[in-house]
Amino acid sequence: MIEVNNLSKHFGPKVAVDDLSLSVKKGEVLGFLGPNGAGKSTTMRMITGYLPPSSGSVSVGGADIQDDPNSAKAKIGYLPESAPLYLDMTVSSFLNFAAELRGMAGGVKKEAVDKAIETCFLQKVRHQAIDTLSKGYRHRTCLAQAIIHDPEVLVLDEPTDGLDPNQKDVVRNLIKEMGKTKAIIFSTHILEEVEACCSRAIIIDQGRIVADGTPDELRRRATRAGQVQVQIHGTSGDAIKAELSRLSHASGVDGESTASGFTGVVKPRKAARGVLAGEISTLCQSKGLQIIELHEDLGRLDDMFRELTSQGKA
Repeated sequence: MIEVNNLSKHFGPKVAVDDLSLSVKKGEVLGFLGPNGAGKSTTMRMITGYLPPSSGSVSVGGADIQDDPNSAKAKIGYLPESAPLYLDMTVSSFLNFAAELRGMAGGVKKEAVDKAIETCFLQKVRHQAIDTLSKGYRHRTCLAQAIIHDPEVLVLDEPTDGLDPNQKDVVRNLIKEMGKTKAIIFSTHILEEVEACCSRAIIIDQGRIVADGTPDELRRRATRAGQVQVQIHGTSGDAIKAELSRLSHASGVDGESTASGFTGVVKPRKAARGVLAGEISTLCQSKGLQIIELHEDLGRLDDMFRELTSQGKA
């Protein structure tokens, strides 16, 4: 549904987006991750046709955003950064206005507005002026205009920015549910959102993609993924450490030895992630050692994020 090919954007000498390519399929929720200033919003503005690229192309549902903008934009629902709204309108009048801009009238328009209000849980404030709403309700109102024409593609720029935990949960659940039938790309720097509702994630840094995969795949690429935290008793710590060091799937052992045991971390060989813990367990059984703790680190997205982005390396 979204095809981005060799997209670049220059602002004078500054390269905001650098030869970026990606695709998003129907039924896929793509989290677009990166530190502030990485090029996320610029990329999304080019995908929606709001900004022209310096080079490269974008197609949405087979329509080129530059050559056939009306067809491409008809398929897109867009939630921009900061959720711009007409504050003197009520929620209902704003959504009616948005529906009219999409060419709706009569019963079709009424049905679309009612459905958007219901989907975004705006029933209690539908007749309230937007300037009296909380930030959470304003965000949901802007999301409602993005989905009012039931688009095949949703482009959401920081959709939970500034919301409280309850409001964030509502928006994340909405994204996850809508992602079953639409192609969704949303930018964020909140890693827990990727865990909550993404089927895939891309990490961008300095305008370039540095990682692309499912959340689980990205977690397992973190340096600490596969390390096993152990606490083992039954003989001297030095003897236990020596046994652990000889394991075929271990690349190193760090920790504290005592007269009665060892506490520390066993690091896996690169190809041994996910199997080292079983090897340690088998060793302890064969040697009659007591396992107090045996815990494999499954990896963390925030570790991966820091390792791959320039701000994390600095």
